[in-house]
Amino acid sequence: MTNQKVVHLKWVALASLLNNTGAAFIWPLTTMYVNKYLHQTLTTAGIVMLFISIAMMTGNYLGGWLFDHWSPYKSAVLGVTCSTLAIASLIMFHGWPWFAILLVVNSFGDGINMTIINSYGTGVANHTSRFVFNYIYMAFNVGVVIGTLLVGILLPISVVLVFSVATIFYLALSLVVIWTFNAPLAKRQKNQPRHAKVNLKGQPLLQLVYLILLNVITIHISYSLWESVLAVHMTNMGIPFYDYSMLWTINGVIIIIGQPLVSKLSPYVRLSKQILIGIAIFGSSFFLLIFIRTLPFFIVDFVILTIGETLSFAGLPAWITQLTGVERAGHYQGLYNIVISVGRAIGPLYGGYVIENSSYQLLFLSAFLMITITLIIVGLKLMHIHRAART
Repeated sequence: MTNQKVVHLKWVALASLLNNTGAAFIWPLTTMYVNKYLHQTLTTAGIVMLFISIAMMTGNYLGGWLFDHWSPYKSAVLGVTCSTLAIASLIMFHGWPWFAILLVVNSFGDGINMTIINSYGTGVANHTSRFVFNYIYMAFNVGVVIGTLLVGILLPISVVLVFSVATIFYLALSLVVIWTFNAPLAKRQKNQPRHAKVNLKGQPLLQLVYLILLNVITIHISYSLWESVLAVHMTNMGIPFYDYSMLWTINGVIIIIGQPLVSKLSPYVRLSKQILIGIAIFGSSFFLLIFIRTLPFFIVDFVILTIGETLSFAGLPAWITQLTGVERAGHYQGLYNIVISVGRAIGPLYGGYVIENSSYQLLFLSAFLMITITLIIVGLKLMHIHRAART
């Protein structure tokens, strides 16, 4: 293995791309596979997703702790080893309950991977955190495009082929981590944009961080509905799974095109304002879902969701880094990934429960209200901090 002088952004971004390509073979089909292929109920599928997300949270936390207290490099190797072995085992063992058990192990490894990749991102030299996380997020979405495009093509041929190709990407991720991550991490240079910081430190900023994390939970409770119950909802309407998987390909393409354009907003728009506008657009897409019945309108709605995602998601870890500093990068990036996993854990189970006891329309309305209410609370707290900073 090589021992580089510093960690390079290109390798961190490539690791993000490979990890998310492999993962994108699995998460779009999980609920549908458990329900349609393994003949389990939607509630059972929701419970599987819950355990997957708990494993992800555990990996997120452990990855952050190991990054700060042990060895970033050894932690990265541990994560890719767990996720790769689990996916490779799915080639032979993909019946019930082995499919669920191996996905839990894979998610534990991916939880470590996600936190380690973001934490390495905070230690990339010569770039602002905003640039670094935009770049990593764009690589993430290249992976989503590749994975979701291929899974829609390969699943009708053979589920074994899906797991085999996913394994190839995880093996490539393992090689990238082993050969390029054995490098020291640089301290973040003080070259943030002039409007990136608020001249107030301490408890108010910490409160703001936790309110942001609360909003992130509601975002991913809602987003996980697209990753789980909406696959069933659309196929029940007679829309083929291939068309559902192509929505994620469209999502990734828009983000790949849009993310460089969003990066150009950096000198002109405060990061916090950009994120709040993006989340508001993202949330509005769930209100529109109440009225949608056909594929063209699902596409339009998903484009609206993706525009909001493009404006906000990549900026969130950078905003948290601005508010907390890099001294405890593993802790706060781990915490950020944990709350994403909390949302993903709650979402499918919540969605399955609401659907079985009420309707999809009530589910979409509740998702819209959760995002909107917590976003308003974040906005009010941010306004209070800015007013206090001017006094």
